[in-house]
Amino acid sequence: MFCDKKAVIWDLDNTLYRITPELADKLDEVMAHALVQDLNVPMDFLTCKHEVKASYKQYRDGGEVFYRRYGITPEALSKAYHQRIPVELIKPYENLAQKLAKVPFLQYIFTASTRECTVRILKHIGLWEMFADKFYSVEDFGVTKKNEDAEIYRRCCKKIGLAPQECLFVDDSYSNLEMAKEAGLTTIRIFYNENSTKDKTFIDAAYKGVEECVDALVLCRQKSETPAEI
Repeated sequence: MFCDKKAVIWDLDNTLYRITPELADKLDEVMAHALVQDLNVPMDFLTCKHEVKASYKQYRDGGEVFYRRYGITPEALSKAYHQRIPVELIKPYENLAQKLAKVPFLQYIFTASTRECTVRILKHIGLWEMFADKFYSVEDFGVTKKNEDAEIYRRCCKKIGLAPQECLFVDDSYSNLEMAKEAGLTTIRIFYNENSTKDKTFIDAAYKGVEECVDALVLCRQKSETPAEI
């Protein structure tokens, strides 16, 4: 399933680092501050944070309620939110760069974070040197989301110079993976609790955490280096 591919495209947020429940709560606060202080939503901070959580629960997007009720644009919120993200609170995986270096594919990142924020995150988690010229943001394609149109994945593959069928896409989000599969990529889901992908036909494989996924991909190198039986 994997070993004939030429490239793996990694999601960044909650894939190459984990968004713990504590960090997720902090990010909800960051979005609320961005909405109230930067975008002038007429709401106090605590109420706004509550609405952000409710919006995420209903729409899988903490900003959706504010787009609909207050005319906030996704572009404006994305910029304000990502500028405020406290990357210092992210806990990097130990030696992840060294582990990724063993993966026998070309490697890229495709993220919903802004380019500016992606740079800060990659430097903090120790992956900047590996991905400095090998990451794409939704900004590069004039959108703010990865889960609304399969075409964005085809365009990402075109940027890389490969056909979708030659690429793996690794993400934690069902909706992102569904779009990638529709575009023709082979899909891998990262999960952290229980594997709930068995009824999801658009997911080809699932691994608990990125390190387990990396181990599975590295096996492709071992298989290619094993002499054929005579």
